[in-house]
Amino acid sequence: METLSQLPGDLLRYYTQGGPVMHMISVLSLFSLTTIVYKLIVFMRVRVNLNEFISKVRGALLKGNVKGAMQVCEEQRGPLGAIIKTGLLKHGSPREEIEKTMENAAIHEVAYLEKYLTVLATVANITPLLGFLGTVVGMSLSFDIIAEQGLNNPGLVAKGISVALLTTAYGLIVAFVTQPFYNYFTSKVTSYTREIETASNILFETFDEMDRMGSTKA
Repeated sequence: METLSQLPGDLLRYYTQGGPVMHMISVLSLFSLTTIVYKLIVFMRVRVNLNEFISKVRGALLKGNVKGAMQVCEEQRGPLGAIIKTGLLKHGSPREEIEKTMENAAIHEVAYLEKYLTVLATVANITPLLGFLGTVVGMSLSFDIIAEQGLNNPGLVAKGISVALLTTAYGLIVAFVTQPFYNYFTSKVTSYTREIETASNILFETFDEMDRMGSTKA
């Protein structure tokens, strides 16, 4: 228990010993944390049951109820519903025109899903470099002390080496936390892209079925 109670003070001391580079890494870690929380909220909001959604859209369309299908899209917040709705709004137009409209909508929606992912990529790449910068600064401090005083003051030499190790460790920790979230969010974007492609293909197949059945636009 005593060790745990001393932990905050020890961490603060280590942080202070790390020098100015620690502050730079901390700023980037705040950017990373803010982006992670934001993206988690975004992907939670756009989550959709693809099979249930597309079944409702198909059911309405095969009854000739295009407005009903658009209502289903409006109830489903997120990229998928918005993209399918753009296709429904163009129902009756040439297939090429519908595809072009949906592609443009998809580009916009995927860009929304990818928003701020570059922040995580940048943090994951830069924080280890900042840690290595701190290593260089710390080792330079140690060598300066050795050059001035020789090895007569090992405490000051150790202090420089401590700066080097602490900044490197801090930079790597921030990168280790950030990189998995970046990979996760990237995989989610890829997954949503596949769902959009699947739903778009099913929509066109449904349009073809409507034409064969002689359904008319509601």
